[in-house]
Amino acid sequence: MALSEVEVQKEKKILKKVQKLLDDTLDDLGEQVFDDEEGLQEFKKMMWENASSFDSGEMQQVMAATAQEAEKVLMKRDYFLKLRQIKDKPYFASIVFKDDEGKVNNIYISLTYLKDDQLNNILYDWRSPICSLFYDYETGPCSYKAPGGVYTGELKRKRQYKIENRKLVGVFDNSLNIDDEVLQEVLATESSDKMKNVVNTIQQEQNQVIRNVEDNNLIVQGIAGSGKTTVALHRIAFLLYRLPNLTSNNILIFSPNDIFTEYISDVLPSLGEANTLQTTFSDYMYSMIQEYKDVESFTDFVSRYYTYQEVNRDLVEYKQSDEIIKDFDAYIEHYVNNCKITEDFIENEVHFVDKDEINDMLHRKYSRFPLFERLDEISKKLSSNFYKGSGKKNATFRKLLREHSNFDKDYKAIYKNFWLSDYSKIKLKEEDINKFINRDKINYEDALLFTYLKGNLEGFRYENSIKQVVIDEAQDYNRLQYIIIQKIFARADFTILGDINQNINPYYSYETLESLSDIFKGESKYIELLKTYRSSPEIIEYTNKILGLNHVNAIRKDNNKPVLMRKDVENFKERISNDIKYLQEQYKSCAIITKDYEQAERIYEMLKDDFTISLVDHNSKKFTKELIVIPAYTAKGLEFDSVIIYNDRSNSYKKNERNLLYVACTRCQHELIIYN
Repeated sequence: MALSEVEVQKEKKILKKVQKLLDDTLDDLGEQVFDDEEGLQEFKKMMWENASSFDSGEMQQVMAATAQEAEKVLMKRDYFLKLRQIKDKPYFASIVFKDDEGKVNNIYISLTYLKDDQLNNILYDWRSPICSLFYDYETGPCSYKAPGGVYTGELKRKRQYKIENRKLVGVFDNSLNIDDEVLQEVLATESSDKMKNVVNTIQQEQNQVIRNVEDNNLIVQGIAGSGKTTVALHRIAFLLYRLPNLTSNNILIFSPNDIFTEYISDVLPSLGEANTLQTTFSDYMYSMIQEYKDVESFTDFVSRYYTYQEVNRDLVEYKQSDEIIKDFDAYIEHYVNNCKITEDFIENEVHFVDKDEINDMLHRKYSRFPLFERLDEISKKLSSNFYKGSGKKNATFRKLLREHSNFDKDYKAIYKNFWLSDYSKIKLKEEDINKFINRDKINYEDALLFTYLKGNLEGFRYENSIKQVVIDEAQDYNRLQYIIIQKIFARADFTILGDINQNINPYYSYETLESLSDIFKGESKYIELLKTYRSSPEIIEYTNKILGLNHVNAIRKDNNKPVLMRKDVENFKERISNDIKYLQEQYKSCAIITKDYEQAERIYEMLKDDFTISLVDHNSKKFTKELIVIPAYTAKGLEFDSVIIYNDRSNSYKKNERNLLYVACTRCQHELIIYN
């Protein structure tokens, strides 16, 4: 709703007042940061120059004082950078809240806070409890939860602002209606090379995920375009604000590939927070597996299927199944139970070691440890017993124990023996087993089992510093991966986001992501995001038909751009070139999405002399979205203004590959053209 001229002028005066305070605060804070950093450096220099004059107790006190001062300087500098970030656009919304005691609070909402000389709040951080009213309520009765309890009252007004280059260019009052002006303006905006923050258009259902601190683990099922990744990143920013002693280094994001990692890299910095740790599951397995030179990526794994390179799909499906977890557990248990020290031995021609006593330690006293950790514990015990508490002979006893045992730390051999044993449901010839065992680069499906085997026999590498784990594209992870992740990050909380309809793992699928709840011992909450903000109604109608869905909650208003079908095109190069030129005139970004990388290469070679075009695969680190050609399984999580789907007659999407086609088509925001 438009404001009167009187109200507009009033808002302009408030903006000038806030900008004056912001400029003054920045000037003062800038001088303080400079002086503090200079003083800290002088203090450190003095300390080291006079280190010899301190005893150990004094030195510890000085070191502690230095660390405390350094932390204060860093906090002040971080706040200075946040204020500088909002200098040209101090706030984006405001609310008027009347509490039950009759006090009226005029709250201006920003990316960070700002106080005046009397320490009154002038700007409120969007993550502060009272600001949740802006996202959760229409005008009328409302409440919000804060550390002091639940506060109730009436939301009298919600107002949004468009500020550019320090000038107020738009202001209006609105309700919670998801078709509000700001949201529609954002949706109509052309996409950029990097994902942006959407702090001014967070919707109620998204806000419930972002601000949830009551549940340790969240499992979020969201339809294509519902903002799952955006919600995850804003949730991280909220948790960094809300949870004490949580830093970006305590948070790990599992991304589908490096392209996606680069795509989301600007969101947290734009919210005033440092980027978190990020990895792919393939990269994490690579750090765990030293027995192979390389680990196949998930993208290459699914590519083997979609390009029909995999000759034994039944075997791969078994390796990916829930069934093999039980078979593998039984095999590992049998293997451990049959491990033993086979004979007595004498160390240093003096100390007699009884095999029965050692086997009792192996299977009873130290049974709480993984197998190879038990040998370490027994070695320590023997060294301590025979050498008066010394550990200097630990390595000697460990070597002797292995020499007199019937087992060895040869994980390739142990893994191979599973396939030769009765525990495997698929019987293979040894020569066929050797084909996937004796490789320089271990296949993705084998790497999962290999990692699980190593973790059970020598212990999973526990990551104590990680307190929050975010898993995006969760539907592409099988159950075994979640078991491994939960063991590695045993004390972390999880935010898991995915869409079962966008599953591109051809060997594994979920009926619902809620089935993951038992992995977290029931301490999780399942949430669904059912509104899509990405695609036009015409595109959603088409993509629904691919999978027989009924997603009707399209938020983007009609653009009257039908999905165009190009069938039996005679002069393909001329036709697609004309379509590219048309889309480039209309939009900022255009993607040609193919079924696989081989198709992408052919399209790229055909067009590279006529267009500035990029060929993108999962190894690409950076890219611009103006015009790219990309395989569907690499485009996951990305979005483009316009999309051309290329469907080769000789390698078209089969019935069991519809999810991949669905992923490709749902990358599009405004206009979709399909070559079939």
